[in-house]
Amino acid sequence: MLNRVCDSLQARMQNWQAIHYEKTKMGRQLLKYKNIHQGESCFIIGNGPSLRAEDLQKLHENGIVSFGTNRINNVFAQTEWRPTYYASEDITILHDIQQTVEKIPAKAKFIPINLKWYEDINIDSATYFYMDYVGAYSDTFGISLNVPHGIRCRGTVTMTCIQLAIHMGFSEIYLLGVDHNYSRYTDENGNIVVDPTVKDYFCDNYDTDFKAQISRDLGSTTKAYLSAECLSAEVGSFKIFNATRGGKLEVFQRVDFDSLFGGYV
Repeated sequence: MLNRVCDSLQARMQNWQAIHYEKTKMGRQLLKYKNIHQGESCFIIGNGPSLRAEDLQKLHENGIVSFGTNRINNVFAQTEWRPTYYASEDITILHDIQQTVEKIPAKAKFIPINLKWYEDINIDSATYFYMDYVGAYSDTFGISLNVPHGIRCRGTVTMTCIQLAIHMGFSEIYLLGVDHNYSRYTDENGNIVVDPTVKDYFCDNYDTDFKAQISRDLGSTTKAYLSAECLSAEVGSFKIFNATRGGKLEVFQRVDFDSLFGGYV
């Protein structure tokens, strides 16, 4: 009986926090990141096969602020680079690498509080945000401009990082290693496309624990990226560029990675 009462009270508290997350201790912590990088540039690092350790080393040598995600730690042995910020929302990955994530020397590690509440993901050093899986922000193209209240789930951690980068005030957001292409995916028409010649990630052992379980919904992901591009055009305070070497993401303006370091740094 006592356990049921405690569970009920916990459920009520979590429901209140989900609605008023910006008023919680964790929400107020997220507010501290508002515009802390006003007018600066950053890189969001994808884990696609085009990612090169030498490119990450270039970011390290130039002191570029960057976001790393999921199993980006698999590249650490090849470079001095480490992400300034880390984010993950993948249950399978986080269950496997919780202790590894705690050791990543990032200034902040952004993890959905939902996974702590319901999936037993407990990372001591995490900055927990509320992941909005069902709500809509129609006036901002499905993207949250109120991160302390919640981040809109758009099916890819890259979009979570984009929302965090906007919240932090970055004016130029560069994507690197975001190939937007997989060996098995669902296209915009709902068709499953399989191409075994395509490499999914920058290392071969990245997804051995879940590779056969999923088909990436690239149709929805493309729509999410289009939302970010539309919001950029609407508000004019930030611009997203694709510095990935190759890949199939054509939503954002392409820039040559190597040419960047003669100019904006």
